[in-house]
Amino acid sequence: MTHIVAGDTAPGFSLKSLDNKEYSLNTFVERGPVVAAFFKISCPVCQFTFPFLERLHKRYGGDGVTFLGISQNDARSTTKFAKEYGVAFPILIDDENGYVASNAYGLTSVPTIFLIDTDGIARVSCMGFDKKDLERIAAALAERKKISLAPLFRPDEVIPVNKPG
Repeated sequence: MTHIVAGDTAPGFSLKSLDNKEYSLNTFVERGPVVAAFFKISCPVCQFTFPFLERLHKRYGGDGVTFLGISQNDARSTTKFAKEYGVAFPILIDDENGYVASNAYGLTSVPTIFLIDTDGIARVSCMGFDKKDLERIAAALAERKKISLAPLFRPDEVIPVNKPG
């Protein structure tokens, strides 16, 4: 479960990235929507989900749309995860100060993914892998960027409707 559901205000946080830079959710939200994906490297559902998040990032990231991975692991093992699963968007570390961001969001399982709009409101709150929620994020970002919606899943892929985290 999470305490933050669609329609709730997303708590702000400031965390260090893999390159040791400080990132603030509030700074990104001022520029446009943020897709924030909380995860653990050992989580099989996270491993399954992150390549699809990278697809979303390639199609809809940039130009005022920020994707952030928020790892509940140390920087070294998280770096290996990012390379193995082809994650090119920034990854922040929530492991150093007792999971401050994860606790603020009331997370009990990962992956948990939020689409946070410029008003700080969570428009989508998704726990585990949920095909419809990822498609909803894609549709919202396509609309925001005024570009055509591209299919997230290929016809040759067998993708479950959901996988609990």
